[in-house]
Amino acid sequence: MKYDPYDHKGKYLDWKSKVSEKGIPEVGKENSDLILRYLNDMEKGLNVANRSTKGPRGFNTLNKMRQRMCYTAVKFRELYGINIVTDIDDDKLVSFFVDMKAGVISRIDGGSYRSVDTYAKIFKAFWHWWMKINRKNKIEIRDITCDLDTRQEKPDWVYLTDTEVRLLADNAKHYYRALIYFLYDSGIRSPTELMNIKVSDFYSDYKELNIRDEISKTFGRRIKLMSSSQIMKDYVLINKLGMDDFLFTKTPSSVNAYLKNLSKRILGDKASPAGQKYSDLTMYDFRHCSCCYWLPRYKSESALMYRFGWKKSDKIHYYSELLGMKDTITKADLEMEKPNKFEPQNKDDEKDMLKARLALMEQQMRQLMEMANR
Repeated sequence: MKYDPYDHKGKYLDWKSKVSEKGIPEVGKENSDLILRYLNDMEKGLNVANRSTKGPRGFNTLNKMRQRMCYTAVKFRELYGINIVTDIDDDKLVSFFVDMKAGVISRIDGGSYRSVDTYAKIFKAFWHWWMKINRKNKIEIRDITCDLDTRQEKPDWVYLTDTEVRLLADNAKHYYRALIYFLYDSGIRSPTELMNIKVSDFYSDYKELNIRDEISKTFGRRIKLMSSSQIMKDYVLINKLGMDDFLFTKTPSSVNAYLKNLSKRILGDKASPAGQKYSDLTMYDFRHCSCCYWLPRYKSESALMYRFGWKKSDKIHYYSELLGMKDTITKADLEMEKPNKFEPQNKDDEKDMLKARLALMEQQMRQLMEMANR
């Protein structure tokens, strides 16, 4: 069974039980019926858009859907006097998300919204669902979401060098020292994969870690621990953990609060090279930093992607932004790889060279014949 550190399932089912009889109070009856019908279909994987991934949506996704859809329903009514979200037109819809991104539509605290692309993607998925269920009743609904900007916004993060990571770890309490080294070495997703790791997931005297398929967002994998194996072995012994015990059990909020205070005390409050202040350090940032550390050390992209559980290579640049990279080419590399242009490198090259010489000889023979005839 996978442990859910944020209790996405409990939060969603608790919310659903509260609104199942009287509806969602803040959005009105029509919107409530519409949103609940949409969420029920997404729970089962029904009427999913043709180009979308099939199957039921997870509770994390369902929570995002109900929060974003309720927000847009309330805002459409406040800004445009629209009582049913399906009455919105394409001009108002595009303007709405543009204003969100520009800060014209702000949060309650006055700040700008982040990850506006998530709001746009969820509404786009909802609209395609609306089109599909109407098509079953022979009603064609125009796609008004074609011009929505759903490009992912890259948030700032905290970049740490290898020296800075070790400086933080050496000034941290025992629990957090082990956690920092483990996060940095493994590059594991936190907290979802991290908090599901058990002592039994270590192999070869703590030199290998098995990230089980059932706890991974993408796929299971068995990776080597190159700098934290002894630290983890000592951590397990000191804390007297059994084979079925989870490795790290502190809540994500308490861990992040400790990391923020530690980083501010050791590294200060200035911005890191990746844009985010050192004082905003979280567990998630160590996945970025780990990618930066391992990128120049792995000989192939596929091996690096396996370690981090990625299916697409664009994640490498997304997580690293190539920070910490440097040009390592040398004259020796050029001399080793520089071929002799007069010598064939293999049988195919030799055949091509012979063909070229034969063609040249034939051309010269034709020219000689023409001269003899004249």
